[in-house]
Amino acid sequence: MRQAGRSLPEYREVRKGTAMLEACMTPDLVCEITMQPIRRHGVDAAILFSDIVVPLAAAGIGVEIVAGVGPVVAEPVRTVADVDALPKLALDQVDPVADAVRLLTAELGQTPLIGFAGAPFTLASYLIEGGPSRNHERTKALMHSDPRTWHALLGALAEIAATFLRAQLDAGVDAVQLFDSWAGALSERDYREFVLPHSQRVLGELADAGVPRVHFGVGTGELLPAMREAGADVVGVDWRVPLDEAVRRLVAAAPELPVPVVQGNLDPALLTAEWDALEREVRRIHAEGKAARGHIFNLGHGVLPDTDPTVITRVVELIHSL
Repeated sequence: MRQAGRSLPEYREVRKGTAMLEACMTPDLVCEITMQPIRRHGVDAAILFSDIVVPLAAAGIGVEIVAGVGPVVAEPVRTVADVDALPKLALDQVDPVADAVRLLTAELGQTPLIGFAGAPFTLASYLIEGGPSRNHERTKALMHSDPRTWHALLGALAEIAATFLRAQLDAGVDAVQLFDSWAGALSERDYREFVLPHSQRVLGELADAGVPRVHFGVGTGELLPAMREAGADVVGVDWRVPLDEAVRRLVAAAPELPVPVVQGNLDPALLTAEWDALEREVRRIHAEGKAARGHIFNLGHGVLPDTDPTVITRVVELIHSL
């Protein structure tokens, strides 16, 4: 996932004294941090070092990443006037990210580079709540109380996300992921009415790029068929649903479509388990993934910061042996 390198001592060393958003907009630093898991673990693709709020900050929205908290928004968005005041994102505002992609494609050679962006709902949640939220109460209240303002906000954020991904594609990424980190807080009915059209727009605007598009959310087992309808080529699955069960749900919901390609889904916490237990889980997930048309082995969410990097390397070696 996008935090592939954050457990590495070399990552902590190179980030020392540099704020997250500054690091994400410094091309040579982005290149170095993105390369670290490739050098260390020998994984099959690089994931661009960035953050889901980078395009918001680049557009001029007041947001900062506070250590131990996460993204914090200076002026939360809660009215139609707030939405109207949101700036658009121009491609040149994320030139440093595009420059980093060009540096990386030169250095990676045949190793693919995956770009990513935050999905409109997750970005909206940060903007409305003012930061991370356990219950997303303000978000859900606005969604239901003022649907017109809600859809205007998500439309603006869909445009920002699509522009950010387009900049990465123009610079040379080989695939993209759309992260809807907080979509699991929603019912399927609310997801379909208030979120799906906007995620569809983002992924639809990239359909002509000719690269794989991955769609992932946390706690979204009940939403998987709806999320597939957004139009991605690969459905990311967190650790709560076995891959063969995820495939069963997806096929049952749309039997006319090809059997899906899935990504996932080792529980990141299990990287701290004894090796015998961890190996058992890796082999189980590998076997269950055979139910899909294709399987990208991955974690079910991000690497935990205190994970032993040597364990990750050993897991990669085991997967390659399979």
